[in-house]
Amino acid sequence: MTLYKAPLDDQRFALFDVLGAEAVLTQLEGGAEHSRELIDAVLEEAGKLAEQILAPTNGPGDEEGCHFDKASQTVTTPKGFKDAYRQFAEGGWSGLTMPEAFGGQGLPGVLGTATTELFQSGNLSWSLYPLLSEGACHAMEMHGTEQQKEQYLKPIVAGRWTGTMCLTEPQAGSDLGLLKTRAEPADDDSYRITGTKIFISAGEHDLTENIVHLVLARLPDAPAGSRGISMFIVPKFKLNQDGSPGERNSVAAGAIEHKMGIKGSATCVMNFDAAEGYLIGKPHKGLAAMFTMMNAARLAVGVQGLALAERALQNSLNYARERLQSRALSGPKFPDKPADNLLVQPDVRRMLLTQRAFVEGSRALVLYTALQTDVESRSTDEAARKKAGELVAFLIPIAKGVVTELAQECTKEALQIYGGHGYIAENGVEQFVRDARIITLYEGTTGIQAADLLGRKILQLQGVGFKHLLEEISGFCQQHSADEALRQLIGPLAVYAKQWGDMTMTLAQRVQANPEELGAAATDYLYYSGYVTLAYLWARSVAAAEVGSPTDAFKQAKRDTAAFYFARILPRCLMHHAAIEAGVVSLPPID
Repeated sequence: MTLYKAPLDDQRFALFDVLGAEAVLTQLEGGAEHSRELIDAVLEEAGKLAEQILAPTNGPGDEEGCHFDKASQTVTTPKGFKDAYRQFAEGGWSGLTMPEAFGGQGLPGVLGTATTELFQSGNLSWSLYPLLSEGACHAMEMHGTEQQKEQYLKPIVAGRWTGTMCLTEPQAGSDLGLLKTRAEPADDDSYRITGTKIFISAGEHDLTENIVHLVLARLPDAPAGSRGISMFIVPKFKLNQDGSPGERNSVAAGAIEHKMGIKGSATCVMNFDAAEGYLIGKPHKGLAAMFTMMNAARLAVGVQGLALAERALQNSLNYARERLQSRALSGPKFPDKPADNLLVQPDVRRMLLTQRAFVEGSRALVLYTALQTDVESRSTDEAARKKAGELVAFLIPIAKGVVTELAQECTKEALQIYGGHGYIAENGVEQFVRDARIITLYEGTTGIQAADLLGRKILQLQGVGFKHLLEEISGFCQQHSADEALRQLIGPLAVYAKQWGDMTMTLAQRVQANPEELGAAATDYLYYSGYVTLAYLWARSVAAAEVGSPTDAFKQAKRDTAAFYFARILPRCLMHHAAIEAGVVSLPPID
């Protein structure tokens, strides 16, 4: 079984020392009690749940997988999952960040992001069951009627039910304008939903007494394309007069997917056969409600990348410390032992430092993004809310697209450190590699995140969020221009940030002349953006460590990892810049 220790020290450092979360949160509406003491206590309990309850189910759950009974169209989750969910719900975790009016605890979104990391590191497959519930809750909170919130939202917040997002169809993946699922009005205020959805995480399971599906479908008078999509609430079980689950609705799993990874998570084909559903939001405005769910889900998927990378790092570092193999190139470092450990090898340290740089940088990024969502939703200053919202919109594709791609590299490097032992299932590392493959795909592939960043956030929205971040980086560089401890970081950061801005302006002009340049440049632009953003957060981390790190060893580790990142990772921007400069002409047609 692989090891897992909740990285609470680094979470606290990122939250309080780097991001100043306590000062931000306590100034927001309803945040007077959101002190460091409270957040620390919640993180401590989340860490225990992740370490003691979830982590032990990870390997066995992967080996056992889910069981689909075709006759009853039901799914049985792996051993231990149901009890883990019971303890999760009893602990109030399902309603941690939801408003108190719906039975939640009203705690900050950034705390939800931090606890989600811990749960996903503990068991990523298991964490997918409650994950989509959060997005469903946000959609109902923002677009649902009071009755819908009472009937469907509150039981999810209480942990008695879960929610799903039913978007994808066999012929309609990311292009939702192609979906065919129909919604026919009934005699009452309900609709009859008919169609097939695929790749539905937690579409069927045995953890809760009911499942609330949020389904995209077309009304009879719907215009063509994405403008004709509406969203509907379709419960697994219809509701009795008292709100309890009643007779079975005509929605069921037709199969579960046989996947490369996340085998403990039921990814379902869902068949809707004139299922009873209720319109949420306005007719033909389902995409607005869907994006409410999608943004929350995309950030959560970025956190999954961080969570897997963290666990891969912990285990590969432990293996490198314990594994005795060969001698250091400069002579034995442990002459009393038959061989030196792997840490004496520079290339092993390169792989470990790469993982650490990505893990700790990604943690700062997702927490920074989540903190901005709190400012956006709770600040009493309208200008601050607007700015935070624009920053979040810009950062979401980076937090999802880049962090999940970096997780691929981290899990790969962990496997390399283990060598042949990593390829053996009993050691657990190969599961991280398999599980990590999906996170670059769902909630929009990396290419879709890249197109969203460059096409929408930069070009359509005139890069408002981008400008905010560049101003922040510029202000940071000016503030620390004379700081000797940051001298090796500030100069390169300022240079790359300026090049980022100049490149963006040039690229916008090229796209205006030839729209194909957008698709040719988008992915390299996404990576460039991610590497510079992480560089900024690493510089902030070193600045914070100089004044507030818990120990000298912790401070030195931050200095060393930041220096490694700037010396060996940040220069990757040069490659991406060259690729962008090559343009669409470097991508000739293929027969």
